[in-house]
Amino acid sequence: MSATEELLDARSLLLPQASTRTRPTLRLDAESRAWWARLHGAEPARACAIAELHERLRLEAWFHIRLRARRMPAFPSSDLNDLAVQAANDALLAVVRKLDEFRGESQFWTWARRFAQLEAAVSIRRRLGHDQLAKDPARTLEVPDPGCSPQDRAEIRELLWKVNDLIANRLTPRQRTVLIAIAIDGVSAATLAIELGTTPGAIYKTVHDARRKLAAELALG
Repeated sequence: MSATEELLDARSLLLPQASTRTRPTLRLDAESRAWWARLHGAEPARACAIAELHERLRLEAWFHIRLRARRMPAFPSSDLNDLAVQAANDALLAVVRKLDEFRGESQFWTWARRFAQLEAAVSIRRRLGHDQLAKDPARTLEVPDPGCSPQDRAEIRELLWKVNDLIANRLTPRQRTVLIAIAIDGVSAATLAIELGTTPGAIYKTVHDARRKLAAELALG
């Protein structure tokens, strides 16, 4: 069993069971109808569909991770495959959990691949966060979105610099630590609560207070 299969096998314990919900009322194309049937079907057909979907999500995530990493020469290429697998794992969970929300307005793969694209960006932010973002929030500017125009990137860069300045100079040390851990590094509230000797509720309140303070400062600025 490969490392990917082992991860997928472990993750399968967290996947929702096949739903008995009827197919969306909108008319589906043949491919979307096939995916819907397989992912709502009985084993082992459902397991095969999940494995196939995971691989497609992995390839999609790998493409977007590589595209972004090419603009960061110092980014270790040895991390690309691991990040793609992690992104595919998270995207797969999101797809399966939201499957009953699929209405057929677009093709199934067009809908599903968006989760891989989103998780690809998240995986890079987490990777940079574990190494550098906690000490230097300005590194968020080094994760470009290839879909943005130069004008969009300039506006986003200006906004991010303002947010980074507010995080560094307007938040309390605890608010800064908690916000970066939760919003950038992707640490769970439960894990952070243990590390800081507090409760998840207190962590959520700190994040809420920090975001409210940032929103107020941005409104004034």
